[in-house]
Amino acid sequence: MEYIKNFNVRNQRNLTMLVDFYELTMGNGYLESSVGNKISYFDMFFRRVPDHGGYCIMAGVQQLIEYLSSLKFTEDDIDYLRSKNIFSEKFLDYLKNFEFTCDVWAIPEGNPVFPNEPLVTVKGPAIQAQFVETMILLTINHQTLIATKANRICRAAEGRPVMEFGSRRAQGYDGAIYGARAAVIGGCSATACTIAEEMFGIPAAGTMAHSWIQLFDSEYESFKAWVDVYPDNCILLVDTYNVLKSGLPNAIKVFDEVLVPRGYRPKGIRIDSGDITYLTQKCREILDNAGYPDVEIIVSNSLDEYIISDVLAQGATINSFGVGERLITAKSEPVFGGVYKLVAVEDDEGNIVPKIKISENEEKITNPAFKKIYRIYDNIANKAVADLITLNDEEIDVSKPLEIFDPVYTWKRRRFKNYYVKQLMVKIFDKGKQVYESPNVSEIKKIVKEETEKLWPEVLRFENPHHYYVDLSEKLWNLKQDLLHDYSIVYED
Repeated sequence: MEYIKNFNVRNQRNLTMLVDFYELTMGNGYLESSVGNKISYFDMFFRRVPDHGGYCIMAGVQQLIEYLSSLKFTEDDIDYLRSKNIFSEKFLDYLKNFEFTCDVWAIPEGNPVFPNEPLVTVKGPAIQAQFVETMILLTINHQTLIATKANRICRAAEGRPVMEFGSRRAQGYDGAIYGARAAVIGGCSATACTIAEEMFGIPAAGTMAHSWIQLFDSEYESFKAWVDVYPDNCILLVDTYNVLKSGLPNAIKVFDEVLVPRGYRPKGIRIDSGDITYLTQKCREILDNAGYPDVEIIVSNSLDEYIISDVLAQGATINSFGVGERLITAKSEPVFGGVYKLVAVEDDEGNIVPKIKISENEEKITNPAFKKIYRIYDNIANKAVADLITLNDEEIDVSKPLEIFDPVYTWKRRRFKNYYVKQLMVKIFDKGKQVYESPNVSEIKKIVKEETEKLWPEVLRFENPHHYYVDLSEKLWNLKQDLLHDYSIVYED
């Protein structure tokens, strides 16, 4: 792990200028308007689960920490901004001496998360808290999206290993690298992305492409050559020409004539095209009859959770999967709609003044104020039953019954007596200094497994999952209603 840590430091890029331009124009305006140092609170949250699913998997906090820890404007950055002829020298001097001093909270990676609850909260001078908007959204949106998709795919595989094979189809270098990280967090056993192992310590895996077979005069010779090089890890790709009439017979011939006589056992075959159910059933039968019941069948070829579920339901005999483009791009829904909104400011006396964004679209109305999140668990079943967003100064006394209600349909209520709670958010920066050490990828993957097992099966369904409740405390709900009333406009006919 020490090597991985050093690798990250050596290869870390200065991404300070990866911002939307309006964050700079607003920053300049904040400073010129004397509100740049006003303490502000921003929440990053999302409104809807991709693929109509029941939950998402939080990911990307470590990369957010790395970014926030290395904010620094270079002389080249300052010269470029000066060339735009719209920024004051006062603002450019501020950037030249920039020091990040915000407090930041986040839900730790690996936890299931739900719409409308803060994933990240930033408290600090408005000019700083506004400036980090794009990178918070970019980092958390991407990795949470891929971790969520990977988790769906891995659950569809019903315990069979899933390898992430998507580097060549990712949207850019970072899409491949951090997508691989997120995929393993979501549950994948390995990745084809070699640099991801070097950076994060996650297993990299891979064998051969069709070009290996095509370069030899015959399929048999290509398999034999592979066995000569990798006798103790022999996995052969059998669909270059014809799986049942050529690939599998040649593989078995090499097993019989070359590999087994040398004292080795073959590991597996891989199928990358064709009718997966039919081919895997026939291959399993032929391999078993040939004395190779231990040889695994690995399949790839444009898979996702729906195809995997279907072929397994049809009786496909598969030991593991390789999933590429539909995972690394979250192809079915490739945008995670996280947003970053101002929710409060502090007045001159340090009192927190809540702020709200109102819209005719009900789902776009924000939850105001500085908040925290409690996850409520049933003590008997040890299952998560709801999340409760409260004002930051609220505490839940688990010795007393707790009643929650739907924030829209307020007559829908539920009372808990035998329950326990967990605060979801942890502080990751205190006045700009890192105060949280991220788990490694393997540890985060374990968190995913433990925490998703605490969700009811109905929430985990691919189709029409149970709606997991994210409710507001009574104090927060009343505050929101008061603000809506204060900002309401009465139209007269």
